Amino acid sequence: MYEHATAGSETLGPLWFVDEGRTFFVGPLEYNGLHQHGAPVYLAGIYGSFSLRVQGGGWQLCRAAVIPAGVLHELNLGGNPLAVLYIEPSVDGVEALTPLINDAYEVNGAVIGRTGEFSTMRDLWEDSTSVTWTGEALDDLLAFSRRRAARRMDSRISAALGGIQTCIDECEPVAQLARSVGISSSRFQHLFTQEVGVPFRRYRAWSRMRIAIKAITQGSNFTTAAHAAGFADQAHFTNDFRRTFGAPPSGSLLGVRV
Repeated sequence: MYEHATAGSETLGPLWFVDEGRTFFVGPLEYNGLHQHGAPVYLAGIYGSFSLRVQGGGWQLCRAAVIPAGVLHELNLGGNPLAVLYIEPSVDGVEALTPLINDAYEVNGAVIGRTGEFSTMRDLWEDSTSVTWTGEALDDLLAFSRRRAARRMDSRISAALGGIQTCIDECEPVAQLARSVGISSSRFQHLFTQEVGVPFRRYRAWSRMRIAIKAITQGSNFTTAAHAAGFADQAHFTNDFRRTFGAPPSGSLLGVRV
């Protein structure tokens, strides 16, 4: 059974919020095919449970879940709204999201909960003016969860992340980044995957995707946003969006609140 939405909330467009350390989405979704993210993510059903399948396992019915970076999964919402919160590895790791889940169990690397924190995200979904206070709400939410988490990233990878997140094109080559932190290229790539959860190239693609999404939320069309983020064209952006989120961008970026 799904809880009732506040009157009029069903007419609101999806909400995206992107800043230096977080990416947030809330809106109705149908089916998102098998996909993986470049950062850990917290999922929360706004009005009830949703179906989640992590690669290698069966479908699970849950109210909340935390998926580490790089873990393949698919979702079935049936048109109901879902809140999705990503935290960048330069800010914290998956450990900062798991305190948002209660009554949890693990399935193939994902943490699945029968209950979790969703009231703040429901307020963001139902308030037509929430674009003005989303950042503040996420600050409060993550301050609560991060107090319960303990994590230290390797300083060499932490040093490399800042430049990657703001870079549109190829940025510094892997070999140059590795030299700048005093290790070999192969060691850097192994350590990067170990610390971040996805390979260097995949995380760089995720950072580019965040730049494009932010441009769209600020009023750019898909083509302009794709070029601004370093994609060859809109088709390149669309293909990478589908690989990242398991659905075409039209499903969550059309009619976005700005």
